[in-house]
Amino acid sequence: MKQRSFVPKGAACFHIDYDGPGTDIYFLLLPKLTMLALSAAVEPLRVANQVTNKELYRWHLLTEDGGPVRCSNGIAVTPDYDLINLPKSSMAFICSGVEPIDSTSSRILNWIGRQRAFGCHIGGICTGAFTLAKAGLLRGRSFTLHWENQPAFVEHFIGLEPTNNLYEIDDGIMTCGGGNASLDMMLNMIERDHGKDLAVIVADMCIHARSNTRKSPQKSAYSEALSVRNQHLINAMQFMNASLEDSVSMDDVAREVNISRRQLERLFKLYVHTTPLQFYADLRVKRAYALLNETSLSITEIAAASGFTSTSQLAIQFRKRFGHSPSSFRKTWND
Repeated sequence: MKQRSFVPKGAACFHIDYDGPGTDIYFLLLPKLTMLALSAAVEPLRVANQVTNKELYRWHLLTEDGGPVRCSNGIAVTPDYDLINLPKSSMAFICSGVEPIDSTSSRILNWIGRQRAFGCHIGGICTGAFTLAKAGLLRGRSFTLHWENQPAFVEHFIGLEPTNNLYEIDDGIMTCGGGNASLDMMLNMIERDHGKDLAVIVADMCIHARSNTRKSPQKSAYSEALSVRNQHLINAMQFMNASLEDSVSMDDVAREVNISRRQLERLFKLYVHTTPLQFYADLRVKRAYALLNETSLSITEIAAASGFTSTSQLAIQFRKRFGHSPSSFRKTWND
C-alpha cells in the first residue's frame, strides 16, 4: 500500500477521545462517474481528519485496470490502485454516473464477489446500484440511486424497487442518490463511528445543511425547481409521476388529490404555467428519453413503459419535444 498523509492542516479543531486505527474506504471509479458525488463522499472524510488532527479515515481510489478514468464532466481522475484485494474491515463504494448499465464488466463483478466473500462491505454512490444489482447484492434490500436513473433501473432489474430516499443502509450495504446525498451518507457514518458532535462540525465545515434523516426524499425535478409549496399540486405531480406506465385521466388525478378538475387546472396554470395534461405528457416523454438513453429496450417497449398507446404516438410527442424521432435520437448516441 502506498504511504501518504491523510491528515491535512487546518484552522478549525475538535477534540475526540479516539486513538484507534483509521478506517479504510475504497472508491471504485467506473467510466463516466459523477465527480460531484465522489468529491462529496471523500471531502467529509478529509474534514473529519483535519478538524480532529487524527487519521480517522483513509481513502483510496481504484479503477478496473489501474489507469485514469474520465468522469461525466470529461475530467480524468488517476487512481491509486487497480482491482486489488481489500482488507477485511474495509468499505468499498462503486462510483458510477451516466450510462451505468454499460460501465460494469464481468471482471468487476467477479472482484465484487471476492471482496464480499472476504468480508468487505460494498456500497454504491449515484448510479452504483446498477453494478450492485448485476452482482446480485440488492435482492431483498432497501437501496437507492439517483432519481434520474431510477426509471431505467426498474426496467432493467425487474422486482428491484429503489427508494426515493437520500441514502439507504441495509445489512452493511450503503447506497445514496449521488450529489450531496453522498455527503449526508458519510456524515451518518462519521456520527456512527465518532459521535454526533463531530458530524455536526464536519457538516459546518462543508457549509452543508445536513438532512436529519436518510428518509429525506431526493430533490425532484418538478417540485423543487418550481419551488412549489401547494400540497395539492405536489400530490398531483407525484401521482402523475407514479402513473406514467398506466396512463390516467386528469379526472383520476383530481379525484386522487381530493380537488375538482377545475381546481387542478387552475393550480397548474398558476404555478406551472401549463395545463395538467401537458405536464403529464411532458413527464411521459421525458421517461421515454431516459429509457432510450439508458436501456436497450425496443421502441415499442419504451412506448408502453412510458404510457403511450403506440410507437407513433410516442414518435409524435418525442419529435415535438426533442426534434428527433426516438429511433434517430437513439442512433445519434450509438454513432
